[in-house]
Amino acid sequence: MPADDRPDSGRPSPAPRDLRSALRKGLRRRCPNCGAGPVFNGYLHVRKSCQVCRQDFSGARADDGPAYLTILLVGHIAAVAMHIIYFRWQPEPLIFFTILAVGSIGLSLYLLPRLKGAIIGFQWARRMHGFRNDPD
Repeated sequence: MPADDRPDSGRPSPAPRDLRSALRKGLRRRCPNCGAGPVFNGYLHVRKSCQVCRQDFSGARADDGPAYLTILLVGHIAAVAMHIIYFRWQPEPLIFFTILAVGSIGLSLYLLPRLKGAIIGFQWARRMHGFRNDPD
């Protein structure tokens, strides 16, 4: 454990960051610090820093978390939709498959960057990974 991370290092602990605000900003794909600058350069590529407040994003480590959360959410929504659609309308199998496939793909593409932004916001608020020593 590095000397500056020990509780008895003599350094005052940094002020806590608002988790709820950071998650909301991340879900909007905005900088968790200022809420104005975009977090992504393209669909899922994280910028090196915020264009507005210069918050460094090089320490963001979302890895596979957004994909797992997307699969979890879309799977549960699709299961409920499958049950409702089948028992209410009993569509033909090909129509049933098409509706669920298009809906699942569309929902996945919508959720993935938002969940990745939320995970980056969570890491920023909890000072995880590269956000540990950021000044406020």
